[in-house]
Formats: sequence, C-alpha cells, structure tokens
Amino acid sequence: MHTYNENLLPYQVGGLLYTPALNTGIVKKILEGSYPGLTSLAFCLEDSIQDASLEEAQKQLKQSLNAIKRSGVATPLLFVRVRTPGHMDQIHHMLAEDEAVLTGYVLPKFDLSNGPDYVKLADAYNKSRPDRLFIMPILESRPVADIGSRVEVLWKIKGLLDTVKPYVLNIRVGGNDFSNMYGLRRKVDQNIYEIGVIRDILVNIINVFASDYVVSGPVWEYFGDDPGGSWAAGLRKEIELDLLNGFFGKTAIHPSQLPVIFDSLKVSRADYEDARSILHWGEDGLAVAKSADGGRMNEVKCHGKWAGQILTRAAAYGVR
Repeated sequence: MHTYNENLLPYQVGGLLYTPALNTGIVKKILEGSYPGLTSLAFCLEDSIQDASLEEAQKQLKQSLNAIKRSGVATPLLFVRVRTPGHMDQIHHMLAEDEAVLTGYVLPKFDLSNGPDYVKLADAYNKSRPDRLFIMPILESRPVADIGSRVEVLWKIKGLLDTVKPYVLNIRVGGNDFSNMYGLRRKVDQNIYEIGVIRDILVNIINVFASDYVVSGPVWEYFGDDPGGSWAAGLRKEIELDLLNGFFGKTAIHPSQLPVIFDSLKVSRADYEDARSILHWGEDGLAVAKSADGGRMNEVKCHGKWAGQILTRAAAYGVR
C-alpha cells in the first residue's frame, strides 16, 4: 500500500520519463538508480509501440512490474500509458496484483469522446482497492485545439474530471500533437510559447484547469550528453516560461533531460524566503511589505496562493 501526501504528490511527478513498455533493460536501471533526477516514469503502450508488437509489449510490461514488485525497492512514481478505455481495462485485469506498484495510468488524447469511459473505470477501480490509483489525462486532440469549440470542450472536460478529482494527479498537454496539427515544430533555440497558435491553446488550458489542478508542461524534444549544450539551455528557458505561465513539470523523452528538469524545478532562495514570510504574516495591521531582499513588494492578499505553491515546490525539489 502506498502512503501519499496529497498536497505534494502532484508536484512529485516532476519530469515524467517515457519508455517503451518493450524496454527489457529499464527495470535494472530503475532499481539501481541509474538515472539522476528520475522522479516518475511511464511505460508506454501507445505511440511508441507498433500495433503488431502490442501483445509482446504487454507481456514485457507485466514482467517488468512483477520484477519491481518482487524487489521491494522504493521506486519513482510509475505509470502506464494506455491507448483507449477498453485497453486500460484490459491492462488493469492483466496486471492483477502487479498493478500494486503503479501510481496510475496516463490517458492519451483525453476528450469528451473517451473521457466518460475513462472516468467510469477510474472510479470503479478506486472503489475496489485500499489505496488510490491515479489518472493523468493528456489534452492533445483536435476538439481541444479547435478555436471554435475549445473553451466549451475544456470546461466540459473539467466538469467531467471534477467528478473524480481525488484520482486526477496531473493534467498533461500534448505540445507536439498540437504542433503536428498545424505542421509546426520549434527549433532548439526556440520555445513552445513562440508558436502563437499553440501558445493560445496552452493559455486556455491553464485558464480552465490551473486553479484546481497541477498542469504539466509540454515535452521538449531535444537532448544530448552535454549539460551545457544548446538543448539544455533551451529546456531550461522553456521550463522557466512554463513556470511563469502556470505549468509545473515536464514530459521527458531522454534520461539526459531529467537532471535539467529537476534542477529547474527548485525554488530560488528569494522566492522561498518571501513565501515563508507571506504564509507567516504578522498581525500588525499591514498587508504589504518589502521582500526579504528589499527588491519587490509582497502583499499577503495577492500572493498567498503563489506562496503556498512555492513552499510545496521547495518541499519536493529543494531551494537553490
């Protein structure tokens, strides 16, 4: 049985590393702690697996999770990305007791066409087990992107997810899927917010969801061995913009990205001291004061929610 800190857990997903479920060497690397900065991992049964290899990937997934379970070693948060609600139910029953090592499922292309079935299954699973099995829906389909339907669709999706809110760990976004709809792709020295049509979609998602959920930032598709390379600089810049715009966390497609993501999610000393001050405000009648470094204004009525998020981030990733 898992023990969760409900406030901290959505932030502990951090950099979610994807690996094909066919990966036969990943268990050894997980158990040996071979990937610095690894906070969560998703075994993918969707886009990274050819249809003809799906059955083999599912068998390997069960073997991998069984090996992790038998090891008794504490692991990062573990997820499985499925294809459809029916596929999730198939995997749920196939894994049986081995599902106990999972934190939950990643739900691709989540919208109103499949959302009700996903939600119904998540509710049923959680009513028949002692600890929670979370879901992380990915918003990446055409109805979410289309300007004519976007806002209405997003509010309906939120209403649907609100019915199982305790089981929704993160809201995730498919930056590459959205970009592909318009034939767009950012270069290593650019960021997702420079692509106007994608930025607008992301802003709408934040507007609808960020008040009640942690929303994770889109994948960064560049990586390399040199942590001082242009790929790392681009990743750091995009995470800076993610945080500024209300996103937290990142999907990772290569282990080299993980330390960069982890370090970028740390809190600055100035933010940490200000957040502590705001949440431990005195009772001298004033609701405004200078920051710890004397360079900005802190206002208890305006900055309270920000301060709470900063201290939660600090608890998960530390202070720079």
